[in-house]
Amino acid sequence: MTALLTSPSNATLRAFLHGLPGVDAVGLEQRAAGLGTRSIKTTAKAYALDLALRMVDLTTLEGADTPGKVRALCAKAMRPDPSDPDCPSTAAVCVYPSMVAVAHEELKGSGVHLASVATAFPSGQAPLNVKLDDTRAAVAAGADEIDMVISRGAFLAGDYLHVYDEIMAVREACGDAHLKVILETGELATYDNIRRASWLAMMAGAHFIKTSTGKVSPAATLPTTLLMLEAVRDYRDATGTKIGVKPAGGIRTSKDAIKYLVTVNEIAGPDWLDPDWFRFGASTLLNDLLMQRHKLRTGHYSGPDYMTVD
Repeated sequence: MTALLTSPSNATLRAFLHGLPGVDAVGLEQRAAGLGTRSIKTTAKAYALDLALRMVDLTTLEGADTPGKVRALCAKAMRPDPSDPDCPSTAAVCVYPSMVAVAHEELKGSGVHLASVATAFPSGQAPLNVKLDDTRAAVAAGADEIDMVISRGAFLAGDYLHVYDEIMAVREACGDAHLKVILETGELATYDNIRRASWLAMMAGAHFIKTSTGKVSPAATLPTTLLMLEAVRDYRDATGTKIGVKPAGGIRTSKDAIKYLVTVNEIAGPDWLDPDWFRFGASTLLNDLLMQRHKLRTGHYSGPDYMTVD
């Protein structure tokens, strides 16, 4: 394993990645479906809602993003429910590199992390020097987390060393910022490929592995996330290094978020039930979490104008 991490060849990577156990697709999907049926009682539900809220990377990644929208998003991340002083802040705000400076000014001193997508997000179709400049610019502007995309074309063509080297180069360009590596699982075609891409990203230095950009369907799914949780669990067993997981795209309700938390607990273990090790990439999930918290506190649902529309 040590030799593989330090100086692999493409043949070595191919042999290792294709030597990973094959994924039983039926078994994986059945396990995910079974975990999705677990019920949670009121006290545990309150804890789970707050935990999920603290794990949200509140995200805006649209061509029409404006400084005003980003400032409003930062305010919401810091105080999701201004009427409730006990409501926790979100884990991070995630924006395009051009909006990092705006977000940094708003978030400084708050404890909310600032993430930026980079490396020609969402396609990843740019030369490496452009990807590295993109990353360095975001970090220089104040991002302490970088969400990069892998070159899916290179991965699917079997050029694993290309993907490995790019991740390593971006990790170096990040400096002290944490690196989340987006696999774009909806384009990887098979569960076996998702397992291989997860291991490849971890071996190349990812701090987190992330399902999706949110721009491709399907985005995050429970079976895919379960598979990635197995990968980080097995990677820690093999190397002693702990890696985080971030499902992103399509997780919109508190009920869905709780299914993911149950899966984290059952598959990776309670060590991962922490915003440092598990995140939700979401733009609409937060409002539903707030609505459910309000229901638990007051006994009734809030009106449609209770929360901002992001």
